[in-house]
Amino acid sequence: MFDLFDSSAGDYLGGKLTFLPSFLSNDDADVLYDTLFAQCQWRQEVIHVYGKDHPIPRLQTWLGREPIAYTYSGKTFVSDVWPPAIQALAEQISTRAGIRFNSVLGNLYRNGQDSMGWHSDDEAELGEQPVIASLSLGATRDFALRERGATRQHSKIALSHGSLLIMHAGMQQNWQHSVPKRQGVMTPRINLTFRHIIHR
Repeated sequence: MFDLFDSSAGDYLGGKLTFLPSFLSNDDADVLYDTLFAQCQWRQEVIHVYGKDHPIPRLQTWLGREPIAYTYSGKTFVSDVWPPAIQALAEQISTRAGIRFNSVLGNLYRNGQDSMGWHSDDEAELGEQPVIASLSLGATRDFALRERGATRQHSKIALSHGSLLIMHAGMQQNWQHSVPKRQGVMTPRINLTFRHIIHR
């Protein structure tokens, strides 16, 4: 396992990842964090896995330009309409990523005990070659990567306050990612993953 990034902007993994460590200024990131923390409806969702219900180890909010349905882990979620702060941000990130995002999944990691397991964002609603942009606010957390079919972590990046990571077409087909637990993290982190949901 190695650190894939050295905290500098650039393209990685053959162009499948773009990292912008200072996409937002500290002041803008602070304001956005405080706004989302206070105004979004954060919920601890329950998913059905292997015949049992499991509360996910983090809080979530699902937002869209308009109410949009999204299904994963056997459960369908309908988005709330995103606030003006997200609207302006979505336009900015869409321009940078080259795709018009129409929804965003927000994850609130309350501390280092909250986490996200290994997965790929490859649900049918995202299309065959999804592009996903991930904006981080608050505490720095590791973003781990491994190739699909592998059992060991390949690399990781520390996603800091105001950073943007864009996962381009082909990333979800070949790689998995996770946010592992970290004992030393005591403060919250908000992660916004911008997506384009295909209406069927």
